[in-house]
Amino acid sequence: MPDPMHQFEIQRIVPLELFGFDASFTNSALFMVIGAVLLTVFILFAMRKAEMVPNRTQSVAEISYQFVATMVRDNVGTDGMKYFPFIFTLFMFVLTMNMLGMMPYSFTVTSHIIVTLALALFVFVGVTLIGFWKHGIGFLKFFVPSGVPFILLPLLVVIEVISYLTRPVSLSVRLFANMMAGHTMLKVFGSFVVALGLIGGWAALAFMVAFTGLEILVAFLQAYVFAILTCIYLNDALHMH
Repeated sequence: MPDPMHQFEIQRIVPLELFGFDASFTNSALFMVIGAVLLTVFILFAMRKAEMVPNRTQSVAEISYQFVATMVRDNVGTDGMKYFPFIFTLFMFVLTMNMLGMMPYSFTVTSHIIVTLALALFVFVGVTLIGFWKHGIGFLKFFVPSGVPFILLPLLVVIEVISYLTRPVSLSVRLFANMMAGHTMLKVFGSFVVALGLIGGWAALAFMVAFTGLEILVAFLQAYVFAILTCIYLNDALHMH
């Protein structure tokens, strides 16, 4: 039976070393470039001749825009719309990477913890800097719950700090684990189709078709969860609720 983890192997396409570090152009980097190019071309193509009555391509672009804009307004407020370009780019990039990974013989970039952790750390550091820029040293009050007895305050502050510092871990692991688990299951049942042959393979094939539909839904949901958690973290930095 083929190794279901083989699909996650990173392979060097253009070997490169800079200052003692491996900076090779890999299949992971290739699919990130492909995804970024496809997303940019799609948006530019969809909005090149915007019309009052949109065609299908323009409708998809406008629905995506409105979906993220509503998400930002509902979770951050109108003052969070200045950060809309970043959240829209983040949502569309993660969604594109997830969907691109569903294609046969492609590579799922978001199934690697290093990619999702890099995105999560960028969000975490950015939100923290926004919090200090907005409130100054007063942002530290975010870690001090109001109305708490003084004797419990040291313990609760430690808990709040640990909870805050684990945000990038939970944000990255959620996306990485869901994408890796789903694609591993697809590969395993794909192997069952071949191994069981015509007699028993149809059951594995039927499950694989149904699970593929579920995995497409998960790919969208994980992009949504990543974006909405970013909005929630941004709201905490701006309003300290």
